[in-house]
Amino acid sequence: MPDRANVRDVLPIAELLSYRLSRTSAALSRSAALRYRREFDVTLGEWRAIALIASNPTLTLNRLARRAGLDKAQMSRVVTKLTERGLVNRTAGSGRTHQLALTEAGIEVYRGLIRAANERDATFLAVLTPQERKVLVRALDKLADLALEVERQERDHTNDAQSS
Repeated sequence: MPDRANVRDVLPIAELLSYRLSRTSAALSRSAALRYRREFDVTLGEWRAIALIASNPTLTLNRLARRAGLDKAQMSRVVTKLTERGLVNRTAGSGRTHQLALTEAGIEVYRGLIRAANERDATFLAVLTPQERKVLVRALDKLADLALEVERQERDHTNDAQSS
């Protein structure tokens, strides 16, 4: 039976940092998805693909999927839709790879999307003081670094347990 004194010290889910960050991130993503669909007729996955291709026009599908945090099959479907809409070109690369680039139409959509994304960013940052913004950026950097390290440790732990 758990020690009641310790149970009282345990935070409920609604107060856990990871839960609060996840809920905030989901709300940010949902509102972005609604705006980008309404104004540019793109999904959130398509927006991310367009923005990532715009920032690195030598991306292959595999690298794009990794950077977007999607698996290759998901990203392949996204890129296929963007190609069919005339927003992305695939050109043959080395071996079986294809390099991805935005078409002129894709560049125009990107310009509108990145303006909208910057407007949204400014709206969210406007509720913070300049000092709070600096603290938030530092805190997010630290949390992201730690999250990656904890993920690596969990993978190592899982791999060790599977090989035992």
